[in-house]
Amino acid sequence: MGFVRKTPAGRHRACWRDPAGDQKSKTFRTKKEANAFLAEVESALNRGTYVAPDAGRLHFGDYAATWLANRNDEKATAARDASIMRNHVVPRWGTVPLAKIEHSAVQGWITSLGERLSPATIRECYRLTSGVLRTAVRDRLIGFNPCEGVRLPPRRRMDTDELVITRPELFGKLLPAVPNRYRALVALAAGTGLRWGECAGLRWDAVDLDAAVVRVVRVAEEVSGHVTLKPYPKSRAGRRTVPLPPFVVQALTDHRHTVEPGDDGLIFVTRTGEALRRGTFRARVWKPSLHRAGLPIGLRFHDLRHSYATWLVSDGVPINDVAKVMGHEQTSTTLNRYTHSTSERDRRVLASFAAFPLPPDQH
Repeated sequence: MGFVRKTPAGRHRACWRDPAGDQKSKTFRTKKEANAFLAEVESALNRGTYVAPDAGRLHFGDYAATWLANRNDEKATAARDASIMRNHVVPRWGTVPLAKIEHSAVQGWITSLGERLSPATIRECYRLTSGVLRTAVRDRLIGFNPCEGVRLPPRRRMDTDELVITRPELFGKLLPAVPNRYRALVALAAGTGLRWGECAGLRWDAVDLDAAVVRVVRVAEEVSGHVTLKPYPKSRAGRRTVPLPPFVVQALTDHRHTVEPGDDGLIFVTRTGEALRRGTFRARVWKPSLHRAGLPIGLRFHDLRHSYATWLVSDGVPINDVAKVMGHEQTSTTLNRYTHSTSERDRRVLASFAAFPLPPDQH
């Protein structure tokens, strides 16, 4: 039990022991204030929610730096989160004591971010901020997470972010516009649905042109401009074998005869034999190819993967099979993220009802 003691200066000091058994105290002007505070402390001790009065003085930025350093993330994930924290979170909360961060202030900050950041980036800012404060609660530095209950911007619909290229556009416009050195890369992405990192990290030991299959067993990871290979893909389902359409087999065969592998044995490399970097490829190869092809400049390399899945579903390939070649653990991911209601599918749906006109009015 705690107690209140009057000081020589006429003030009143509340005294108690924390969960570790250490003596703590705080001084108040009146005995009533000291008793009220002591009652709150004892109640928190009994509930197991005790937080030291001075614990929240630690600044958010200092605590966040430790929080980031203690996480066991992939290099790319750690670099991305550190960048978001440095550019968007710390400028607002870095010098604020943990205990001084209020729910209304967090809500106002999230709302203001909508003026300059995308909904996806705002959600990442929230995720990191809430993660820091949630850990601070567990460390008994603050009593609650002020991020709880904050309203976030709605997620964008996938069909506003992703485009579908048609197969006539792929074969008639895009592939002819891509430089010979990189044509097999684009053909591979469009004909297998492989992600950028899966394409960029591909070696010939994972390709069997005779059997017309590619094994996804490693990915290229880019951190701060440096590319390294990881011996495992994005998820357990990501380690998979994908069939190669004839046009991809032909493109890879031509590529093998004309382009030497890089120092790491990579199939797709720069003219100097170095691993491809996504940003450089986008600026020097991808966008100029789109311009020559007369295709929307907003079309992304990743949209080839999206288009591949859409073509398969539109052609009636069972969704379970589509999910397997895409490397999805859940078929719902395939349905929700990578399929669109195409005009051809709409036509088939409507055609199924064409023979059934509305009966005439009987009254």
